[in-house]
Amino acid sequence: MAKPVGKTKDVGFQFGLQKTFPISEPKAWDFMFSDAGLKIWLGELVKSLELKKEYRTKDGINGLVRVFKPNSHIRMNWKKKEWENMSTVQVRVIGKGKNRTLISFHQEKLTDFNQRAEMKEYWNEKMDKITKEIKKASR
Repeated sequence: MAKPVGKTKDVGFQFGLQKTFPISEPKAWDFMFSDAGLKIWLGELVKSLELKKEYRTKDGINGLVRVFKPNSHIRMNWKKKEWENMSTVQVRVIGKGKNRTLISFHQEKLTDFNQRAEMKEYWNEKMDKITKEIKKASR
């Protein structure tokens, strides 16, 4: 029997999404961690993100910032309010040349194929919004 899409040996189900944008790495990082950028991909925060501190959004997403490396990535526990499980999300900003930067989302510790499908839809929607905002800003 074939292994289900996204099933891992150690961390349950996972999903990853990446896209390269025509923007410098510093501009991409600044956007992703600005209030406007955070509101798109994480939600409106009740208080600012801090390393080793819990966070919560007004929509009920909560977790703990585990790793925060400026101009590189953030890794955090991530849980929707209606979930019983806690997942892990990593967001990376990787320079690919003078004005090319890859933005990626990776989520693991999802319970099953259905939760993976839910998050695939969620992150694709977030990436579409990021794309629109970056296009708008570069006009």
